[in-house]
Amino acid sequence: MTTYIYETVSDKKGGKSRRYEIRQSMKDDALTTHPETGEAIRRVMTGGYGILKSGRSAPRAAAPAGGHSCGSGCCCH
Repeated sequence: MTTYIYETVSDKKGGKSRRYEIRQSMKDDALTTHPETGEAIRRVMTGGYGILKSGRSAPRAAAPAGGHSCGSGCCCH
């Protein structure tokens, strides 16, 4: 089971939304209503690790002795 973050969908412009953490299977579709309150909600995309490619692929460098290969400016230590 994965925990996803959802937020309420406000009917009013500039209205405040509330966020919820809801556990569900990765195979399940995103929810559109809160299972307990019936409020309209939407899944919030957060964080994650992605690789963007453009053009031709360059060969991957071996990971340094520290065990990570995230490059300069990384805060994953």
